Amino acid sequence: TGPLSSECLGNLLRITLTAEYFEDKYLSLSVVDQSGIAWELNEAMASQCGYTVTYSKWSNIEFRASALSCHARLEKDVFTVTIQIKASHTPDMKNAATYLKSVSCHYGPWSPRELVCESNYMEVSVRREVPQTEKDFIQDEPEDWTLTFPEAKAGEASVWQIVFHQPEEKKALLVSDAWSAGYGLNTTDTRVLLRIPYTAAQIQLVKVQGITFSAVRSSTFYKQQWMILMVDTAVACPADGVDYANKTITWTLPKYIQLLSAGATSFKDVLLEAGVDLHKLSAKEMASRRYVLLNDLNAITMKIPIGAEGGYYKTSVSNGQHGAKYTINLFLEHQWEDNKWGLTKYTIIKEIETPFEQVELVITKNSDLSMRRMNVTVGTFLPDVELVNLTIEGAAVAVPEAVQHGYLTYEIRYANGSKAYGIQVLFDAPSIKKEYLRADMRAYTLNVTLAFIIYPTSETFTVPVITVSTVKDAVLPSARGFCDERNLYLVITHGNVDQHWLPFISDWHLTPEMAQKYNYSLRDNGTHLAISVPFLSSHVDYEDFHTSGIKASLHLTLKDGSTLANRRNFSVSCRFSSSELIQCLPNGTVVITVVKLVGIADLDTSLLVLRDRQCKPSLLTEKTATFRFSVNTCGTSRKFNSTTMTYENDVLYFRPGNDTPIYQLKFVCSYAIKQTVDVRYESKKNPPPSIKPGFGSLVLSLKLFKEKSYSEPYEESEYPVVKYLREALYFQVQLLQPQDERLELNLDDCWATNSQSQDSLPQWPILINGCENSEDSYRTVFHKVNYSLRVKFPQHLKRFEVRMFTFVQGTTLLQE
Repeated sequence: TGPLSSECLGNLLRITLTAEYFEDKYLSLSVVDQSGIAWELNEAMASQCGYTVTYSKWSNIEFRASALSCHARLEKDVFTVTIQIKASHTPDMKNAATYLKSVSCHYGPWSPRELVCESNYMEVSVRREVPQTEKDFIQDEPEDWTLTFPEAKAGEASVWQIVFHQPEEKKALLVSDAWSAGYGLNTTDTRVLLRIPYTAAQIQLVKVQGITFSAVRSSTFYKQQWMILMVDTAVACPADGVDYANKTITWTLPKYIQLLSAGATSFKDVLLEAGVDLHKLSAKEMASRRYVLLNDLNAITMKIPIGAEGGYYKTSVSNGQHGAKYTINLFLEHQWEDNKWGLTKYTIIKEIETPFEQVELVITKNSDLSMRRMNVTVGTFLPDVELVNLTIEGAAVAVPEAVQHGYLTYEIRYANGSKAYGIQVLFDAPSIKKEYLRADMRAYTLNVTLAFIIYPTSETFTVPVITVSTVKDAVLPSARGFCDERNLYLVITHGNVDQHWLPFISDWHLTPEMAQKYNYSLRDNGTHLAISVPFLSSHVDYEDFHTSGIKASLHLTLKDGSTLANRRNFSVSCRFSSSELIQCLPNGTVVITVVKLVGIADLDTSLLVLRDRQCKPSLLTEKTATFRFSVNTCGTSRKFNSTTMTYENDVLYFRPGNDTPIYQLKFVCSYAIKQTVDVRYESKKNPPPSIKPGFGSLVLSLKLFKEKSYSEPYEESEYPVVKYLREALYFQVQLLQPQDERLELNLDDCWATNSQSQDSLPQWPILINGCENSEDSYRTVFHKVNYSLRVKFPQHLKRFEVRMFTFVQGTTLLQE
């Protein structure tokens, strides 16, 4: 059909711009006058000059022009309208394509009075030669007409004037003033025309049989020589009168409107016709569409079933919900005769739109397991809807770019003009959430929000799409464990479900920071997670103790990163030599580490003792206790034979109030009685040892510990530490460098201040010349430092305990 098509429809011309040629383009519409000048259309000019631009059938643009429009060329009963359309892909209208369309339409004969109610203006045209006499004025409404003469007489010769009759006042406007106010005026050899936009200031809203009308009562005057000619240019158009009950549009119109019939005393119906889109329908055509047209004594009623042929549904949005409205452009022409005007032709164009009705959208899912792909269809939509973007993981992505994210979108068109949108997404797309369910099952979740636009209103709405596909493709992680002489190892091979699972040991999340703190090893190269834990550590379980060694186990749990639900458990168990637990030193010192067995859950390692119950552990952890003592103490027994001397003792555990041990571990240290060692030496007279003062670089640290065991210091992130008065503070001073066993650390003076400056006042001595302050109410307590796996040089450490105090002056608390 081409980009432009035209129709002559009585006193109106319609030109349709086809959507397929002009959609997605910026348009400029102009009307070309008889001199070839193009006047660009806007809303104000259109309603003033008799033009209407609207949409029909979704995206087609419809241009309508009155036979008496501003720039129409009139020749007898033919009017010609020329329009110019520019279409461009950019808003600056560069490189615009220009279309010119000139259409001539025949219209006639004209009625003495013709009234047109368009969607954006009211129009009345009357014959110029209608005779008016003073007698006629009095017959009509003398209070209106007689009082208008002073305004008309005061005007210049040959100038039209309009007098508006309002309840409060009468207002006269010259043609130029009326034009500036937005009114349209025109005259031909035989007609006088007044066009009034619905936004005009002089419009009154009046009720006729309960129906609201937009109305203007006006007289138009023309002064020629000694004569004043006047025409009645009153006009009224219905503003409501539509009902939507019982799925039916009911449009009611009063048959005779007093404003349009002032002075008339007799009426006669001449013609009543109705139609759709300015096309008149016969009674047979109306019946086939189930339209009803009633012409009663006082009213005209038209009934249209919602959804009937002739109208169409268009998409709408209310509170973000998708729905539709039924739209129909009704056309009514009523002709009557009265004893004032003769024949009046009353034409009403009424675009009716039903209230919003929500329409549910259907989302269908079909997974193609062989292609590992999700297929989703969303619909059904009317043709005026278009998918514009997808929100993927919180980011809006335009439809053409969605394929880069793994989303293929396509349109599905149906025979009735409706459509749906399809989306294809691979299971392995980055935005697809993968979740392990059970056994070999995984859930793939698509969570995307589709954004749509409605043409031509540019309304938008969104449709969230969340679908889940369950697939048997889960590969669980597997593990192998082994040990060397001092460590337990677990190497976990990742599956395809544990990307967000977390390793836990004894309900502790094994992070890199935790591994470093406990001297563990934790490495993950993407395919394997390798963990090594020393045999003697806090998170190893000790299950039994035999002469063959001690059985130690490491248990690791993989937990879901979101819910912390247990997903997989792995463990490794090995037997370690008991020699790892005992050291028989050449100087007769025995160092033995005792482990807590899992079978004795309530064992308190601090209550472990040797045969002499005064001999207690020198180093404690939750699962181990270390004793350091001489073979000549702690109830150690001694045996001899020809080659060795053997020392024996027991580590015992007694429950409080019970003298029978529930735990007993016997250990033995053997020393050779006779041993020949060749030693090479030479005699040299050495000078007596002496100590001389000197200077050197020492590296010291001062730490505050949480407990008396001195096992865990406060980290830097935990400061400032909050303590209560008289609560114990455990300090440790350590010589870090140099690590020379010949050096011994001694503390001389130690004091507390009320600020971070060591020289600030007030001060309080904690140690004086290496001793506690005798004036303290709670004196400093020194704690012995013993050798352990963590303490190689006990002489390099000093530990002491101070009770929490604060500075006061009188009874006032001093604060920094």
